[in-house]
Amino acid sequence: MHSPDHAERVSPSLYDRLGGVYNIAALAENFIDRIMANPVLNANPRVQEAHHRVPAAGFKFLVTQLLCALTGGPQHYTGRSMGDAHRHLIITGEEWDAFMEDFRQSLLALQVPDAEQRELNAIFEDSKDEIVIAAFRG
Repeated sequence: MHSPDHAERVSPSLYDRLGGVYNIAALAENFIDRIMANPVLNANPRVQEAHHRVPAAGFKFLVTQLLCALTGGPQHYTGRSMGDAHRHLIITGEEWDAFMEDFRQSLLALQVPDAEQRELNAIFEDSKDEIVIAAFRG
């Protein structure tokens, strides 16, 4: 029988390494502020309309929920699937790249460490196929 000193160590979740809900909410706020004003994204009239149909606070709330849930936090995401939420926007590869650059800038602005940046980027990249559905807009 092992003593408590020899108990298997569990590494902290990405959620914990990011500092929990408050730091993730700050990241979501910084990121949503960037994408709402991004001229590349807003050049897509469907994105432009979606960005202004509901208050940014709602997007920030849902992105915070989603990031918390995906990084191992106790929160549950209550929004639609990435495909359902984005399919009608006809997002291009160029728009995805602009989106990811905004995310990168937010990670840098909040001084997220490199290892956690890589993990967060991988989480976002996992959803790319649900979000990017067009090489061009016709």
